[in-house]
Amino acid sequence: MAATAASGLQLASARPCIASSHRVFKAGAASLDVNSKAVSWNKLASACHLSQSLEPFQRSFASSSVNFNKVVTKAMSESSENKPVSGLPIDLKGKRAFIAGVADDNGYGWAIAKSLAAAGAEILVGTWVPALNIFETSLRRGKFDESRLLPNGSLMEITKVYPLDAVFDNPDDVPEDIKTNKRYAGSANWTVKEVAESVKQDFGSIDILVHSLANGPEVSKPLLETSRNGYLAALSASSYSYVSLLKHFIPLMNPGGSSISLTYIASERIIPGYGGGMSSAKAALESDTRVLAFEAGRKHKIRVNTISAGPLRSRAAKAIGFIDTMIEYSIANAPLQKELSADEVGNAAAFLASPLASAITGAVIYVDNGLNAMGVGVDSPIFKDLNIPGEKH
Repeated sequence: MAATAASGLQLASARPCIASSHRVFKAGAASLDVNSKAVSWNKLASACHLSQSLEPFQRSFASSSVNFNKVVTKAMSESSENKPVSGLPIDLKGKRAFIAGVADDNGYGWAIAKSLAAAGAEILVGTWVPALNIFETSLRRGKFDESRLLPNGSLMEITKVYPLDAVFDNPDDVPEDIKTNKRYAGSANWTVKEVAESVKQDFGSIDILVHSLANGPEVSKPLLETSRNGYLAALSASSYSYVSLLKHFIPLMNPGGSSISLTYIASERIIPGYGGGMSSAKAALESDTRVLAFEAGRKHKIRVNTISAGPLRSRAAKAIGFIDTMIEYSIANAPLQKELSADEVGNAAAFLASPLASAITGAVIYVDNGLNAMGVGVDSPIFKDLNIPGEKH
């Protein structure tokens, strides 16, 4: 099964979005009114870390709006590097990141790219092969310019986009029906091994690797109704793809580098409706994170962590059918009664990728307004007489 992954599972292309320029999308100046509503980043979450892809369960994303002045990464950008910076800044200047799973300007992968860029990192992205042309065309035509706006007023620059289908490790793994599929026509070197080789040839090394991929072709089915093929496909696209990416990219990663993936609370709690083996895939991803942290840390001095993000409204998530319910549930029951924004996940990733998190590895970091800490749903009628503080939504 092709990496039809829901989540941008599909990564990027081995060629620049604009062939005539080495740095494809150059940051352009733009004024920013801190009181205005800025770009929205988004991410599928909740039932969905199946987001970023454009194919499976409708691979598209919707974004939720966020005020720029609400959550802003302290970045050491070129325009501010000579100015005094208060607080403890995240400085990723001179670092290069490869983000697997960006196929739109909505979703956690895009938000992570923005936060890393705001902190000074150079951005390379991977996009699922069938979504590549649409993504590159949208970038080239400026459809994402509003979403590319950084806190300092410049636009996020994407140095290069690579085509990628993380379900396949090397060309020998690709079945004939995929090789001849018209959606893959015109793209080459898109298996995990080939993309890693292309990045090495183009740039030599990277410092940050982000896995923002997931796909469960039978996600809407209860586990008892999930086929073996559907179950294994979910693990292949959502879990083993991370093992494969790290395996092939570690030789390119500089010592002290960081790798981050995205998981979901369904790995450890029952979330009815999040089926098809996706809960199992997320549990495997978290277990692998600990093992990979040991192996990558001992052998290569690379840190490996995963972010458990809360529910986020997106088109891919909506396709699963209950994302609005999950968001409402989270707002009603989480310690922090607000809707999660993709940039909050992006900023957490920037921290984990930075020297500020130099002793953090093998960890699951929850970015979900604290919902993971709850043992009961306090909006239940059973608790109506407990006088639990909260806001009406």
